Amino acid sequence: MGQKINPLGFRLGTTQNHDSVWFAQPKNYSANIQEDKKIRDFIKNYIQKNIRVSSGVEGIGQIKIKKRIDLIQVIIYMGFPKLLIEGKPQKIEELQTNMQKKLNCVNRKLNIAIARVANAYKHPNILAEFIAGQLKNRVSFRKAMKKAIELTEQAGTKGVQVQIAGRIDGKEIARVEWIREGRVPLQTIRAQIDYCCYTVRTIYGVLGIKVWIFLNKE
Repeated sequence: MGQKINPLGFRLGTTQNHDSVWFAQPKNYSANIQEDKKIRDFIKNYIQKNIRVSSGVEGIGQIKIKKRIDLIQVIIYMGFPKLLIEGKPQKIEELQTNMQKKLNCVNRKLNIAIARVANAYKHPNILAEFIAGQLKNRVSFRKAMKKAIELTEQAGTKGVQVQIAGRIDGKEIARVEWIREGRVPLQTIRAQIDYCCYTVRTIYGVLGIKVWIFLNKE
């Protein structure tokens, strides 16, 4: 059997950097990791509740966190930031105050910024959200995968691979279906590969979506 490794962890220190940047003593380390998880979950839930999108794409590419003694800086990379900001510029301030209450950070300031991702469909998270939205709307999985690959090719990538696993189309036996376009050299450490794993709840059950995108030359 092939031994699988997460492509992002495999490339840490070469083409990949950490999403959270902070230093902590060993006894406070787990608390900091839990805090990061809380921040990411809170932002995702808030955006889900406050955005009404027909396609079901929230467009969160990445959430980066930087911590200092007196400051927590959160940068949300979004494919479609207009969805959050349009019409209600106070939404970010509202998110900031709500999160500060949730984290109960008295001595630390919280700063949230939104950055736009240039080519939204170059990002595997946004692509996986798009596929998830299609599957929820009962679009055929093959059609959804082909459309996703089309969008990625238009964004100008070198290669893309999409995999869906679970009770596809409501079949009784779970199976894995995948499709690849272009090159995806997973064994080459210098190859800049972006990866994401996403779960989607459909009426038939839970499906797992994995997306690998090859961005640059080795």
